[in-house]
Amino acid sequence: MKRPTISDIARQAGVSKGAVSYALNGQPGVSESTRQRILAIADEIGWRPNSAARALNGARANAIGLTLCRPARILGMEPFFMELISGLEAELSARDFALMLQVVGDHDAEIAVHQRWWGEGRIDGAFLVDLHVDDPRVPVMEELGMPVVVIGDPSGAGSLVPVWSDEGAPVRETVDYLTALGHRRIARIAGLPKLVHTTLRDREFAHACAGLDECPVVHTDYTGEEGARATRRLLSSRVRPTAIVYDNDIMAVAGLSVAQEMGLAVPADLSIVAWDDSPLSQVVRPPLTALTRDIPAYGAHAARMLLDLIDGSVTGSFEDRAASLNPRGSTGPPVSAGH
Repeated sequence: MKRPTISDIARQAGVSKGAVSYALNGQPGVSESTRQRILAIADEIGWRPNSAARALNGARANAIGLTLCRPARILGMEPFFMELISGLEAELSARDFALMLQVVGDHDAEIAVHQRWWGEGRIDGAFLVDLHVDDPRVPVMEELGMPVVVIGDPSGAGSLVPVWSDEGAPVRETVDYLTALGHRRIARIAGLPKLVHTTLRDREFAHACAGLDECPVVHTDYTGEEGARATRRLLSSRVRPTAIVYDNDIMAVAGLSVAQEMGLAVPADLSIVAWDDSPLSQVVRPPLTALTRDIPAYGAHAARMLLDLIDGSVTGSFEDRAASLNPRGSTGPPVSAGH
C-alpha cells in the first residue's frame, strides 16, 4: 500500500498542494473550514509528515538516540538495560517521542552514529550510557551542541547533564551488613574496570573493607561465563572468601551455580549478594540478597530530563535514589572456615 502524500490529500480535497501545505503546517493562506477539511482527510487516509523533510525545515524529529557499545548477544541477557530501556520508552512514548536504538562495536562507531543522526536531523537529543573514565564521547557531544543526558556519575560527565545515583552508599551498606553477620573475608566480582561506576565502587569497597582480613576484587565483562570463572578461582584459592558481592545479577546467579557445583552450601559456606535486583535473583534457590532500585523509574527520570533539556528548561543534574540492600536467603553468618 502506497504511503499517503500531500498530492493525495489535495486531490480528495479539491485544492492545490500549496493549500494543503498551508493547512498542515498551520500557516495562513486557507480558510478555517478548508483547513479543517484538509486535516480531516489527512487523518482519514493516514497521512504522516515525512521526518526527513521536516528535518530539512528545522522541525523536530520527535526521536531520541541511544547507542549501546556492548555485544548484542549480551544485551538480551542483561536485565538492567532491558528495564532501563522500558523506563526510557514509557516516558518518551507518552510524549510522542520514539527511541532510536543502535548497537555498536566501539566508541568511534558510537560517535559516528550520533554525528550522523544529529547532522541529518533524525534525533532531537541522545542518552549517553556506560560512562568511561576520560570518556572520548563527552567532548564530542559537548562540541556537537546536541541535547544529551548522561546516565552516570557527574564526575565523568563534563558539562553534559547527568542523571545518576550514589554508588558509594550501597557498597558501604553491603559491607557493613556482611561484617555484622561475622564475615571478615569479603570478595567482589566487579564489572569492566574502565567504567566510571566501577571505579567508584572499587574505591568505596576498598575503603569499607579497611581493617578486614582480605577483600579481593576481580574485574570481568559482566557475563555469566566470566562471573562463573572468577567465582571458581576465588573459591579454589588457599584462603577462600566467606562472602562475594557481584556487580550484576547474571554473575551472581552463575556464582551460585559454581558454589553448589563445588559442594558449598549457600549461605552457610558462602554468602552471595547481587547488585541490581531482578526476577532472576528471586527465582533461584536460595533467593539472592540484592541491592534493589527502581531501574524503570531511573530510565523515566533520564527521559524526562532530556525532554526538558530539549525544551530548554533544565538547569542542573538529577540524583536518583541509591540502591538499597534487600536481604534474602543467600546471606547469613559464616559457619565453616576457609581451607
